Amino acid sequence: MSATQTTPRPATAMTTPLSRMTALARAELTLLGRTKGALVAALFVPLVMPVSVRSAAEEMDLAGAGLSPGTLVLPAAFGFSLLFAVYSVLVGVFVVRREELVLKRLRTGELRDAEILGGSALPAVLTGLAQCLLLTAGCVALLDLSAPSAPHLIVLGLLLGLVMCAALAAATASFTKTGESAQATPMPLLMVSMIGSGMFLPLELMPDRVASVCELLPLTPVVTLVRGGWTGNLSGYEALGALATAMAWILIGVFAVRRWFRWEPRR
Repeated sequence: MSATQTTPRPATAMTTPLSRMTALARAELTLLGRTKGALVAALFVPLVMPVSVRSAAEEMDLAGAGLSPGTLVLPAAFGFSLLFAVYSVLVGVFVVRREELVLKRLRTGELRDAEILGGSALPAVLTGLAQCLLLTAGCVALLDLSAPSAPHLIVLGLLLGLVMCAALAAATASFTKTGESAQATPMPLLMVSMIGSGMFLPLELMPDRVASVCELLPLTPVVTLVRGGWTGNLSGYEALGALATAMAWILIGVFAVRRWFRWEPRR
């Protein structure tokens, strides 16, 4: 009696969360490259806006606040990249992909919800990161910035800003009905951040009561950590306060996404 021969099953390709997110990010990068409006917002605006901050710096008494044009422009440049290249772009990405049923189809495969959001956000996040590095080199070369006093605070502020803007973008997309309205719903956060987060006017030059309110805005801790990391004028207590504020906004964004994010078109 001959032994029974069994045909081995074909080996299935094993995937990891990182490989799945990377594949999705590549596809999202291709789609993003075809959207001219998003490309302008992501690549052009953040590189031009710091010029207006440099012009405004000439009218301020920065030396009295222990600042220089470079320490005003560089954190502002980081803020513009986070707002336009990450936050604003991702609001449109999440809304348009939802309305096109892309997110709904992705949920039927191996990808988990967090992987879908993370993979979709990855191209914009990396674009913002690359811009911040480029702007840092430009500000150091053109504005005669000295070496940072606490580079770890700059890195921490940038990483927190990237995560925060991605989370708040997904939260904003939860309440955005169409791709057309995605051009308007990011505006409140954009305007409030540019006016009150120390990008055009440092908190050191604001009245104390106004500054204490502006400290609670989402982008303020990022600007504070980046500026304080460069000047060395940020105390440990102030750094912990900025860190706590940034973490609070990240948690608020994550909670809003888990509670209200929609994976299918709004009716």
